[in-house]
Amino acid sequence: MANLGYIQLNRVCNQACLFCSNPDTGASLNFIEFKDKVADLIKRNYDGVILTGGEPTLIDYLPEAIKFCTEKKINSRLITNGQNTANFEYLKKLKDSGLNLMHVSLYSYKTKIQNYLSQNNDSYNNIIKTLKNATKLNIVININTVINKYNADHLDKTVFFIIRNFPQIKHFVFNNLDPYMNRASQNKHTIPGLFDFEISLNKAMQILFKNNKTFRVERVPLCYMGDFPQFSTETRKIIKQEERVVHFLDEKGLIRQDTDSFKYKKGKVCKRCNLNDICAGLYSLGEYFAEKELKPVKNVTKEQVKAKL
Repeated sequence: MANLGYIQLNRVCNQACLFCSNPDTGASLNFIEFKDKVADLIKRNYDGVILTGGEPTLIDYLPEAIKFCTEKKINSRLITNGQNTANFEYLKKLKDSGLNLMHVSLYSYKTKIQNYLSQNNDSYNNIIKTLKNATKLNIVININTVINKYNADHLDKTVFFIIRNFPQIKHFVFNNLDPYMNRASQNKHTIPGLFDFEISLNKAMQILFKNNKTFRVERVPLCYMGDFPQFSTETRKIIKQEERVVHFLDEKGLIRQDTDSFKYKKGKVCKRCNLNDICAGLYSLGEYFAEKELKPVKNVTKEQVKAKL
């Protein structure tokens, strides 16, 4: 069981992604507040801390924050949009402070789509520079992709692009867009249907599996996970009884997400599904997604899924 805590360092960003779940408010933690939150995770016996935002590379004490985590023997990793880390000397400074792993947000291998979704004409080029810099510095990179209407038909092609050009990247995370969150609710044209990404996502997972890559998929019900239900983030947490703590920089404050937090709404059809007990269900069912999109799984059992975890 691996429990990782999240700490939002700021709510400031150098992009304006159309579906951002934590848009700019100007809020930020000072270094003393940050150390207190790390101490909270250590007290909970957490395995690591994920530094996020906003955009955490806009925090001037980020190198010191990473060094502090290293000294306290709690693993730290970074979620970034890859803009500031396109500067080799800056990324080297983070590496020298103890950074060994970071998640880079990439929405599409298509330059125009990446730049449009991030509302930043330099986004794609800077991400490519970041991936090259990380390779030179031997920093492990995970790719985070928000599934949305504009990339739903080519998730597999983005995966293929990364594998072909950056074969050292081993892990990928797909997050189905959260339609309730801030900018997504204002830009409903970005919200995909489950049918929109079903084929592309399954092709992407097949490519990753065949190339010995690891991956996780969030907010996607198991009936859309094809041959890979064991790679659902929520199912893993339900089966392994994992939890997560997030220190938000807004009215949510500190949130502890236990197993029940990773369970969403179910439809009537779910009762006929072999995987109902270990499936999180469908996020925003009845609002942004319809029950008719669900379909019961009959060709695999929950025992078979558990055996693969």
